[in-house]
Amino acid sequence: MLEASAAPIALIDCNNFYVSCERVFDPSLHGIPVIVLSNNDGCAVARSDEAKALGIEMGAPVFKMRELMERHGVKALSSNYTLYGDMSRRVVEVLHSYSPRLDVYSIDETFVDLTGFGDRMEAHAARMRAAVRIETGIPTCVGIGPTKTLSKLANYAAKKNPIFSGVCNLMNADVRDYVMRRIPIGEIWGVGSATEAKLTAQGIKTAAELRDMPLALGRKIGTVVLERLVAELRGIPCVDFEDVPPQRKGMAVTRSAGTPMTSFDVLAQAITAHATRAAEKLRQHGLVAGTLTVFYHTNPHKSDRPQHSASPIIRLHPMSNHTFDLVDAAVAAARRGWKGDPTGNGHSYTKAGVILDDLLAEADRPAMLFQPDRPHDARLTAALDAINDRFGKKTMVLAREGFDRRWTTRAELRSPRYTTRLSELPTVQV
Repeated sequence: MLEASAAPIALIDCNNFYVSCERVFDPSLHGIPVIVLSNNDGCAVARSDEAKALGIEMGAPVFKMRELMERHGVKALSSNYTLYGDMSRRVVEVLHSYSPRLDVYSIDETFVDLTGFGDRMEAHAARMRAAVRIETGIPTCVGIGPTKTLSKLANYAAKKNPIFSGVCNLMNADVRDYVMRRIPIGEIWGVGSATEAKLTAQGIKTAAELRDMPLALGRKIGTVVLERLVAELRGIPCVDFEDVPPQRKGMAVTRSAGTPMTSFDVLAQAITAHATRAAEKLRQHGLVAGTLTVFYHTNPHKSDRPQHSASPIIRLHPMSNHTFDLVDAAVAAARRGWKGDPTGNGHSYTKAGVILDDLLAEADRPAMLFQPDRPHDARLTAALDAINDRFGKKTMVLAREGFDRRWTTRAELRSPRYTTRLSELPTVQV
């Protein structure tokens, strides 16, 4: 076995993140089963430990567990992504005080470079974990390893085994071997159900057995991806530490509709809202888009009703991040895929979205021989962004987005956006 000589990488992962964010501001949720629901309050996308103990699985539909929820007093909440995103930002701010290099992997996971800490890295990780809990209220676990894959395994061990007290260090070969012999391959980062089935057929059931598998067999079973995974388990880094995030190649804004969209006017309102948000995200990242795809579809789970889906594509000339350009293109694309009378009723569409591809930095946008002369567009979109930044999203919208907005995603059980809305600040009663 190869002894790891790579720099130590820590993965700090927020425990049951969505539920933990809710508990920070509502202490009454501590100690009871809590689930956070998906768009339109359809299924469970986050569960507290108490809810997991009841057998509630990720993605479980709410309508199938009504009786279970009532019997055990399960508290259900709508997703509050505004709150979760801001709490994630606060966690990352705390982490910046503990390392100059961070790789934010997801809303609740961040890789931290611990180079130079030597024998102090475990104590440093414990202090980092404690600081996040004190300053944000979010509980975490930390895994340390010579590669990203091993740090993910270490984090899994830190969560599952109380012997580690929330911090598992796999830089030591003996500890690493002890842990890997007890972790099933299905818990390894990058091993999906199909790959797990192939490995199990080969008699490989634990992380240690996968580590010891010949690299050539790894390539044969799961291409170069599995071969690199085996190398990472041996302590050979194959996944780069990206302290500078790579430029985005694509972007999407999609939503399930609160009520089915049966007319083109209602669909166009939803598409306008999604295109407006996509344009805002482009400007936030200093990007322009070259290709726009609109998609919308009916509910595939209702086989008793007519089914239809569309995903027309439009090339943007010139490449743009202006709200009006993207909205015009998106509505035109939606009309191209519409089935039925454009002014009357059609199918019952339950989800729609806008996808942007061929993204470039705004400064690298190709010049056109006859560039459109629209000097007021940039000022208008800048004013639109400034107003919505200052007074809250959707303070000012395009009229094409409508005012009724029946298509808006349902969130009847959403908690207040405590950290980003003055009108929803938590109050203390004395």
